[in-house]
Amino acid sequence: MLGEVVDARTVRMDDAAAWELLRKAAKITVAKGKAVLRLNPEQDGKEEILKQVMGPSGNLRAPALRVGDEFVVGFHLDFYQQWLRGNNPLPKTAPG
Repeated sequence: MLGEVVDARTVRMDDAAAWELLRKAAKITVAKGKAVLRLNPEQDGKEEILKQVMGPSGNLRAPALRVGDEFVVGFHLDFYQQWLRGNNPLPKTAPG
């Protein structure tokens, strides 16, 4: 069941709005090209997280999903296939 759905084509989410959502997340998974990494707001900080989740237009990259206290930003087919099956395809933290 879906909660709120926001169309990124019509609703812009700048870095301030994105950080307001993401700062309380337990974990943030970012898919960017072939790379997939996991971030934690308490450890990785605002600047690093926004660098990874914001697109070149200054808008939050799409798709951006919130499930409970977890966010997934961007698209990587293999990650989504495993994640939607309930598998954990990533280590607990992003590599240094």
